Amino acid sequence: MTINELQDQIIEEFEGFDDWMDKYQMLIDLGSELDPLDEQFKTEQNLIDGCQSRVWVYCEPRNDGDEGKTRLHLQADSDALIVKGIVALLLRVLSDQTPQDILSADLYFIERIGLRDHLSPTRSNGLLAMVKQIKVYALAYSSCEN
Repeated sequence: MTINELQDQIIEEFEGFDDWMDKYQMLIDLGSELDPLDEQFKTEQNLIDGCQSRVWVYCEPRNDGDEGKTRLHLQADSDALIVKGIVALLLRVLSDQTPQDILSADLYFIERIGLRDHLSPTRSNGLLAMVKQIKVYALAYSSCEN
């Protein structure tokens, strides 16, 4: 699926909730469903600067045999439940996409589901730091794309 198709799915899922407490619960549920990051990847190098809680994002380039393109497989973890849910949304949208698609992505789902308006300033900064780090990975691997 494309990044925009995945974002539209998320927007549709969140539209089913009127109350932000229900949306927070959905984030917590998404975070609890996220596969834990292997301890070997919980390093300073993968730790996101700018997050109040601890968040690790690990990126592994993979060659898509069908298309011959490099895709970035992302894994992440956090020690905070809501943040873990936020990072689960980012992974759902951006993991296994090409570096160029990640770099050119307009992550409109963040605004459309009201996430930015309902996060504390420190969590908003952390969200921006996570997106920035994923885009840094994409930039680093963009030269691998065919």
